[in-house]
Amino acid sequence: MTGTLLKKVFHPSGFERGDLAAFAHALRIAVAAEGELTVLHVEEPPGDVPWTDFPGVRDTLSAWEARGAESPGAAGSLGPGAGHLQVTKIQARGRGPARTIAHHVSIARPDLVVLSTHQRQGLSRWLHGSVAEPVARESGAMTLFVPMRVQGFVSTETGAVRLENVLVPVDHAPPPQQAADAACLLAATLGSPAVRFTLLHVGREEDSPPLSQPDRAGWTWQARARRGEIVETILSVAEEEDVDLIAMATRGHDGFLDALRGSTTERVLRGARCPLLAVPARG
Repeated sequence: MTGTLLKKVFHPSGFERGDLAAFAHALRIAVAAEGELTVLHVEEPPGDVPWTDFPGVRDTLSAWEARGAESPGAAGSLGPGAGHLQVTKIQARGRGPARTIAHHVSIARPDLVVLSTHQRQGLSRWLHGSVAEPVARESGAMTLFVPMRVQGFVSTETGAVRLENVLVPVDHAPPPQQAADAACLLAATLGSPAVRFTLLHVGREEDSPPLSQPDRAGWTWQARARRGEIVETILSVAEEEDVDLIAMATRGHDGFLDALRGSTTERVLRGARCPLLAVPARG
C-alpha cells in the first residue's frame, strides 16, 4: 500500500447545515491526499445567496488552521496538502439529484464519493427515481456516507481527525478484501497512527473468510464471529467497539448507488452512528 489513490474526491452537496459534516470529511480527505475536490451542488441555494458561497473551502481551511494552533490534536498542521488542493464547484441543473450524481461520477471517475444521508430516509434523498442508466455502470467509485447529525471522524470545527476504530464486516459474498483495503487506504491517507481494525463475521467462526492484513506500526487487527441477524449484529458490535467507521463491500456489478438499494449495507447505514464506507467488490 504505497502512496495514495484518493486523489479525486467528489462531494454532492445540498444547502442544509446537516451536510457540513460530509463536506468536512470530503475536504479533509482531499487535503490529506493533496488531491482534487469537486463539489456538486444538486439543490438550489436559499434566497439570494450565491451558490458559489457554499461551502466555503478556503474559509474552512483558514478556520481549521487558526483553531488548530490553539487546540492540541486539531488539524493545526494541515501539511502541504492545503496548498496543493484543487477545488472545482459545479451547479447542477435540469436533472434529478440521483441522475445528476451518476452522470458526473461517470465523467469525473472519482476515487471517492462523499455523501450525507438522513438516517430516517436512508438513501431516498439520492435514490429518487432510477439511477441504473448505463452512464452510471461500473463507476468503480467507493462511497463514504456521513449520516446527518453524526460528527464522524473529522471535526467540522477544527478539521481534527479521529479514526482509531474501524469495523469491517466480512463474508464470502461479496468479497470483503477490497473493503478492508479501502479502509486501510483511507486511514493511511489521513495519517492515522493507531488504528484497530475489527473483522466481524456474522455466523460460525470457522466459516469466516481469510483476509490479508497489512502489517503497519500502530495498526492492530482482531477477528470476531457472532451469530445473529446480520444488520442487528453489525450495529451492535459497532456500538460495543465504539467504532469511527464501518467499511462494507457492495456488489460491484451494479450501477452507482443502485447496488445499495435495499441491501444489507443500506440497512446498516440507516442505523449506523458513524460514517460508512461502501466499497464495490470486484471478482
